[in-house]
Amino acid sequence: MKPVGQRTLLGFDFGTKSIGMAVGQEITGSARPLGSCKANDGIPNWDDIGKLIKEWQPDLLVIGLPLNMDGTEQPLTQRARKFANRLHGRFNLPIALQDERLTTTDAKARLFEAGGYRALEKGKVDALSAQLILESWLAAPQG
Repeated sequence: MKPVGQRTLLGFDFGTKSIGMAVGQEITGSARPLGSCKANDGIPNWDDIGKLIKEWQPDLLVIGLPLNMDGTEQPLTQRARKFANRLHGRFNLPIALQDERLTTTDAKARLFEAGGYRALEKGKVDALSAQLILESWLAAPQG
């Protein structure tokens, strides 16, 4: 395990049909999208996620936590927590939950600005959302 400040992170934007993924580095405070994997009622192909973990060797997994605008939980919040717990159980890596309010809206706005409606592919939106989740976690004081 690398020391805090030098860790590699994988970020996930949980969804019932698609899960966005991104990789980030604490040392640079940056993240980039990796794509998305299909999910069947919130259950991903665990082999795909396993390959990603093997390739990037992350020290921490950051999972977006969907909340209502007032900060209260919604039905998807518990499912995202369950996904995070399954990631931890399967891969024995530490997890962190990050408030993901407005990341999808922000991701869509950025993609639209860059390429119009054609840029708004679901996989790209989910992957950029995962990147934004990681970036917000990296920007928040950890303690």
